[in-house]
Amino acid sequence: MNLIDVHCHLNHAQFKEDLPDVLNRAKKAGLKAILVSGVNPPANREVLQLAQKYPVIKASLGIYPIDALGLTPDAAGLPHHQGKINLEEEFAFIEKHKNTVVAVGEVGMDFFWAEKEKTFAEQAENFRKIIRFCIKIKKPIVIHSRKAEEECIDILEQEIKNKEIPVIQHCFSGRKSLMSRAAVLGHYFSIPPNILRAGNFQTLVRKTDIKQLLTETDAPWLSPYQDQKNEPAYVLESVRKIAEIKEISVDEAADQIWENYERIFS
Repeated sequence: MNLIDVHCHLNHAQFKEDLPDVLNRAKKAGLKAILVSGVNPPANREVLQLAQKYPVIKASLGIYPIDALGLTPDAAGLPHHQGKINLEEEFAFIEKHKNTVVAVGEVGMDFFWAEKEKTFAEQAENFRKIIRFCIKIKKPIVIHSRKAEEECIDILEQEIKNKEIPVIQHCFSGRKSLMSRAAVLGHYFSIPPNILRAGNFQTLVRKTDIKQLLTETDAPWLSPYQDQKNEPAYVLESVRKIAEIKEISVDEAADQIWENYERIFS
């Protein structure tokens, strides 16, 4: 099987001591590509370094909506950027490395960690600028939309015409009507291993054509195993659950997801 993790954070402090072991387990499980996502300028530079060191790692450079605002990030363990992110400077950096970068993300909007009333206008403006930049450099975009699913879809629908670039909804947690709306727009959904116990991801898989599904881990978070950090090898759990829900073999599910990955990131 060819397996793919389209979104994780292997530059997190939790992987500082055992990254080679994590990558060895991933390769044994069948991982052929691991997209490590940045969230701000220092994280993006770490991600690029990992991609240069390990061939299996691919760089997805991002501008996390909370970091873009200069707010305290929601999770410790990743590099922190002081103050608001200068979008134009980071766009220039990403474009300089666009032959190495396979996607832009994670990016989007977040009304869990930031108050919607106070930050909507700035978050929306930042998001529109990022989308237009992705269209300019012709890169897939990986979306973070925590408590902002409808707002992100509204803006994506306005800014991206005729499916100019692929849109990957990372850990999408919107209601059923928004799942259907995003699917009609041609968006892809990446499914984490905690689908084993998360009903919303099971519903998402049931409602979505398998040709629009991908697998991710968001490692070190969203582990399928309680009290154990997540890692890329565990995408196999996502594939197994997708196969069960779609009533196909694990090999068939893995093959289709790999085909989706190649179509998006070719």
